Amino acid sequence: MDVELSDLPLTTYVFEHAQRWPGQLALVDGTTGAALSYRELIDAVAQAAAGFAAHGVAKGDVVALCSPNCPEFVIAYYATLAVGGVVTTVNPLATAADMANQLRSSGARWMVTTPELFQHKASDVVGRLQKVFVFGDATDATPFAALLNTAAPAPTTAIDTDDLALLLYSSGTTGLPKGVMLSHRNLVASLCQTRLVQLVQPGDVLIAVLPLFHIYCLQVTLNLALHEGATVVTMPRFDLETFLRVVQQYRATRVDLVPPIVLALAKQPAVDDYDLSSLRVITSAAAPLGGELARSCAARLGCRVKQAYGMTELGGTTHVAPDGGRNDPESIGPAQPGVQCRVMDCTTGVDVEPGELGELLIRTPAATRGYLNNLAATAGTIDPDGWLHTGDLVVQDTEGWFRVVDRRKEVIKHNAYQVAPAELEAVLLSHPAVADTAVIASPDERSGEVPKAFVVLSAPASAEELMRFVADRVAPYKKVRIVEFIDEIPKSASGKILRRVLVERDRAVTASA
Repeated sequence: MDVELSDLPLTTYVFEHAQRWPGQLALVDGTTGAALSYRELIDAVAQAAAGFAAHGVAKGDVVALCSPNCPEFVIAYYATLAVGGVVTTVNPLATAADMANQLRSSGARWMVTTPELFQHKASDVVGRLQKVFVFGDATDATPFAALLNTAAPAPTTAIDTDDLALLLYSSGTTGLPKGVMLSHRNLVASLCQTRLVQLVQPGDVLIAVLPLFHIYCLQVTLNLALHEGATVVTMPRFDLETFLRVVQQYRATRVDLVPPIVLALAKQPAVDDYDLSSLRVITSAAAPLGGELARSCAARLGCRVKQAYGMTELGGTTHVAPDGGRNDPESIGPAQPGVQCRVMDCTTGVDVEPGELGELLIRTPAATRGYLNNLAATAGTIDPDGWLHTGDLVVQDTEGWFRVVDRRKEVIKHNAYQVAPAELEAVLLSHPAVADTAVIASPDERSGEVPKAFVVLSAPASAEELMRFVADRVAPYKKVRIVEFIDEIPKSASGKILRRVLVERDRAVTASA
C-alpha cells in the first residue's frame, strides 16, 4: 500500500495542524506539573530558534542534546531543527569519555545540557565546543532561558527535506557506536507511515517515560503525538511508583513502553494501588515481548497490549500491530504502509516461504542514508538494492503478520539446532517466582553451546525447578541447561538486555573454573 509523504521539514510537519488546538496542552512536566499549550510551545520553539541563530548556530551545525526528558529538551530539539541545525542526542548516563567520543565523531560545536551533567561530565569537553547552554545556571555556560528572552528576529533558514536532521548513535551493544544519519525526509516519512496504524487522536495523553534520546520515544511518543494534537507528559526516568502516579494523575490513554516495564505492570503488587483505567493501549517495542506476559498485563489493566518494531536506522517504526481487530500480542503486526519487507534465509540468501525463519530485510523511504564517515558499516547493512539487513530473525504468517524470534547474532547454536533466547525468556517469565531473566549461549564442549539463564527471583525457587519448568514447555534441544541467580538483569536505557555483559560474566566464571 502506498502512502502520501509530506515534503515539510520535521518541525513544520509536527506543528502543521497545531492552529486547530492552540489552547490544548502540548507538554506537561510530570515532575513539576509545569505545562505548555500548543501556542506556548510553538512560541517557545520560535524564540529558542531565534536565540540559537543569534548565538551563531547556523544551518548544518551539529548541536549535542544531553538531558533527561523534560519540556526544555523538546523545545531545544525542535528549535535546533528549525534553524537548520543537526541534533545528536547523548545518553545522560554516558561516561565523560563516551560523551567526548560522540562529540568528536559527530562534529558537534554546540551543546545543550543540565547544570549537573555539565559539571560532572561535559566540563571536560568545553574546549572543543563553541558554546554550552544549560537548563538552569552553571559557570562557563549560557542559561537556555536566555534564548527564550531574545529580541532577535526569527530565522528564515531554508531547509531542504534531504538535509540531515538527526545523528543518533547506536547503543554499542553489538559493536562500537556508529552515527546513524537521518534526514528530515526520513523522519517525516516514518511519521506519515506510522500514523496510519498507531492511531493517536487529539485529546490523547501519552507519557514520555522512555528516553527521548532514543528514536522510539522521540518519534513514536513525541513527534507523532504532537502532530496529532495529543498531550505528552515527560518523566526524567522510569520509576514504577512515579510512573503509576503520573498515569493516574493525568489520565494517560496510551503509553509506549519496553518489555521490562510491561513485566513490572504485570507482576508488581504496587500496580493495584493506582487507578489506571484510563489506559486504552500499551505499545511495547525495542525487544521481543512474550505473548503470555502481554496477555497477563492486558488482563490486569483492562487495555490492549501490542507490539511494534523499528530501528534507529529505519527512522522509527516499520511495523505496528493495529489498535483494533486481530489481537495477537506475540506479533509486531504487518508492515506499515509504504514499507517493503523480505524474509531471507541466512545461509542461502534466498527468500523463505511464510512460516519459515529468516532475517528481516526492509526497504522504506524512512531508512537512513548510512553511517557517518563509515562506508564499510553502511555497505554491510544496506545492500546495493536499498534493502536494509536488520539482523533480526522473524517468521511471517500467511496474513503478512510478523513475529520477531531474536537477534541473528544472539541465537544459540546447540547441536546444529538454533535456539532463540527470547523464546526461553518468555517461558521463564511465566513462572510465578521469576521477576526477570536473560538467556545467553554458554560454551559447551560436546554440543557447542547450551542455553544458560540468568534469573532474578521474586519468590523462592531452585535452579532444578526452573529447568524442569522450561523443559516441560519446549522441545528437548531448547531446554535451559544452566541457571544462575542474579540480583539484576543489565539493560540499556531503551530496555534491551545487555547480553554482552552477561556473556563476559559467564566467560570469566568459566575461565576461573
